[in-house]
Amino acid sequence: MKRQKRFEKLEQRPINKDVIVKEWPEEGFVAMKSPNDPEPSIKVQDGVIVEMDGKKREDFDLIDMYIANYGINIANAEKVMAMDSTKIAKMLIDPNISHKEVLKYTTAMTPAKGQDVINQLDFGEMIMGAKKMRERRKPANQSHVTNYIDNPVELAADAAEAALRGFAEEETTTAVSRDAPFNALSVLVGSQTGRPGVLHQCSVDEATELQLGMRGLTSYAETISVYGTDRSFTDGDDTPWSKGFLASCYASRGIKMRFTSGSGSEVLMGYPEGKSMLYLEARCILLAKASGVQGLQNGSLSCISIPTAVPNGLREVLGENLLCMMYDLESATGSDQSFSHSSMRRTWRFMGQFIGGTDFICSGYGAEPNPDNTFAGSNEDVYDYDDIHFLSRDYGQSFGIHSIKEEEAINVRRKAAKALQVVFKGLGLPSITDEEVEAATYADVHEDMPKRDKVADMKAAQDMMDRGITAVDVIKALADGDVNDVAEAILNLQKQKVVGDYLQTSAIFDENWHVESAVNEGNDYMGPGTGYRLYDDPDEWKKVTDIPQVIDPEHFDM
Repeated sequence: MKRQKRFEKLEQRPINKDVIVKEWPEEGFVAMKSPNDPEPSIKVQDGVIVEMDGKKREDFDLIDMYIANYGINIANAEKVMAMDSTKIAKMLIDPNISHKEVLKYTTAMTPAKGQDVINQLDFGEMIMGAKKMRERRKPANQSHVTNYIDNPVELAADAAEAALRGFAEEETTTAVSRDAPFNALSVLVGSQTGRPGVLHQCSVDEATELQLGMRGLTSYAETISVYGTDRSFTDGDDTPWSKGFLASCYASRGIKMRFTSGSGSEVLMGYPEGKSMLYLEARCILLAKASGVQGLQNGSLSCISIPTAVPNGLREVLGENLLCMMYDLESATGSDQSFSHSSMRRTWRFMGQFIGGTDFICSGYGAEPNPDNTFAGSNEDVYDYDDIHFLSRDYGQSFGIHSIKEEEAINVRRKAAKALQVVFKGLGLPSITDEEVEAATYADVHEDMPKRDKVADMKAAQDMMDRGITAVDVIKALADGDVNDVAEAILNLQKQKVVGDYLQTSAIFDENWHVESAVNEGNDYMGPGTGYRLYDDPDEWKKVTDIPQVIDPEHFDM
């Protein structure tokens, strides 16, 4: 058949490599409203929920029971459940109704009611809702710090550069699980070199992750997964009660933590029970609320290709982020995995979260090139920095990061690599050579680094755990090596665990170790002229606008 030339060229466009499918409700391939979703309902007797979303208490599954017992503001529940969902949705975008006032209603909603409220909103209205319902006044961001071969020196350098660029949190993981102690140690040293007060975690199995936190080698946890159906939970990670117990373990040791969930996980595991992704995610959010954690990492995350394959997919993703805020939780809003061959579609993946402004716009911006990202590649990485800086400048909107000069990056990367060299020497770990320090200073990817003895590193990492090495030993090694500023930063981080002020919803530290959270820096947005505005913050606005590419008219002779 003779082809129309324009259609031939359109077929070759990158976006047509993306997979999209028709809705298939029976198998959970529906983003926002499945015919199998329950209708919202509640019945309370003697302070106990005896019916929820069409189920009687005797028919509750594990998730229903956990939510009914711990997750819903029962005192206000029957009143709120009797309200028109459209009326609640309008409250989200009404500038005359405060964030705190809205929470009196939204925290009393069942999963089906929460889903029904979100279904009333279009994408633009969700952005308006996120702007008001974000927990912390000022948006922030989180980065991934990894590399394909778990090179500790490169990790430290990348962590330092990311911290200097403004990331409030950093997350690492491993290519080989036995490397976890070295990765946690490297990002600890690097992050505190770049900017004291940056929080960090190492995403590995939960037993190791908890050990690393208790030893002071990490400062928060996030990858504690919860699911929206019982069978997904059982196959994935135990039960709601085991997750609640794990949450208490972290909190009791002064370690900030949130759960992780995301639409599409139940579809991926084959257990969606014919329900919509948004309804199942509403259950996950209330599980997090019921467990008393500070927040939730949600927004589909590693399952992003599932919701974005069906209609309303990206609308659902922003909707689940907003629903998390409506249940009074910190929201780290995904955007941590690339899902599309289209640069335009990838950009619009984060635009709702960016324009609305969320607690952590990305929960995993790639602080390394995607080929070195062992989380499978971020939606945005280091090669997108300039694009992000231009967008922040264009819209006067905070992305939580800012540009730095090349010489600043070189200096901080070298300083972090040298600090880690001192720590490895002080702890009796395999030596870091001056050649490695120099390479990490200028490296882009792991191929730019000298090869290390991986077997020796893995053995030393295990020995480090066997010897009971803690942050105190790291501090001592730095102090003995005259790296006193980094030693002091890591000491301050341990002090903060004892104080516990950063165990608050949306808590981060500024450069002066001042906690900014929903408690003391809550979102006060109530329409035009209120809330956090980047262009009204002189220091941050200068960082965002004075990018290296800018042409200064004063440099020209008139």
